[in-house]
Amino acid sequence: MAMPVVYHPQYEAEWRGLPPAERAALASAAEKLRADSQLGFPHTSRVQGSTAALRELRPRRGRSPWRALYRRVGGVVVVLAVAPEAERDRRGFDRAVAEAERRLRDVEE
Repeated sequence: MAMPVVYHPQYEAEWRGLPPAERAALASAAEKLRADSQLGFPHTSRVQGSTAALRELRPRRGRSPWRALYRRVGGVVVVLAVAPEAERDRRGFDRAVAEAERRLRDVEE
């Protein structure tokens, strides 16, 4: 089932800072999510330890070093933050999760 996907402005700035191939991979993964909001593993997965039930887009079926953190809010998917893949950079991933949760609170208010 198709669902609108919107991007937090700070996500867009983070996304623009990625190498072109990684931007393309994240954009492609977001298009898959737009086309099928029930998209599952290996394209998406639940973020372990997220208090806000965040999910991660996993470009290239998880082989990309980058993730897009998102959550469904009402009838819209909100993409909140870019994160490094957790096994490569746990601290960076955890920082991105905390930032995505903060941004989600702002969106929900």
